[in-house]
Amino acid sequence: MNTIMRKSVLGIAGLAFTGGVFAGPIAAHADTPVAAKPVAVAVQADKPGVDKAKLIPHGVQGAQSKITLNDEQTANAKAIIAATKKAGLPERAAVISIATSLQESKLENLGHLGDRNDHDSLGLFQQRPSSGWGSPEQITDPEYATLAFEKGLKQVDGWRDMPLTEAAQTVQVSAYPDAYAQWEQQAAHLVAQHWNS
Repeated sequence: MNTIMRKSVLGIAGLAFTGGVFAGPIAAHADTPVAAKPVAVAVQADKPGVDKAKLIPHGVQGAQSKITLNDEQTANAKAIIAATKKAGLPERAAVISIATSLQESKLENLGHLGDRNDHDSLGLFQQRPSSGWGSPEQITDPEYATLAFEKGLKQVDGWRDMPLTEAAQTVQVSAYPDAYAQWEQQAAHLVAQHWNS
């Protein structure tokens, strides 16, 4: 990579990090949804064979958030990637799935949260048994939950050509539809890092 390109990538990464440190992630239930505008962001594939254009084909929208993942969260990201491969879907589906899970649960396989629970939402994608996603046991299984989310994604006409937040929102029907966009860069990085591992 030439020096100018390296400095550009590092500069973008630094801005994204600084924005995340000072602004922090947008809460799932923030009072004011963020208006997103497309911006171009470079994603460096960590493994050979991952086409960067497949991960973020339309550029990311809005400011990006990032969290440091623990071993459990990383294992859940890998489980989403494995389920995506099992479903025969491309890397882009894994990026959308991981970004959705980052927004919904921060890649934590959440059980019932008592008074803090959003109705009967559970698991990586905060799916609801009462809405037909499956039993509590099923939707707290990372493979099942991912396959259920991606089954919904495949039913969205043109999902491959949509901005991430639009594709995710069509499946999830969130009260905060723009919130998914902030996780696209971290999700793409995770897919680039683990798709071929």
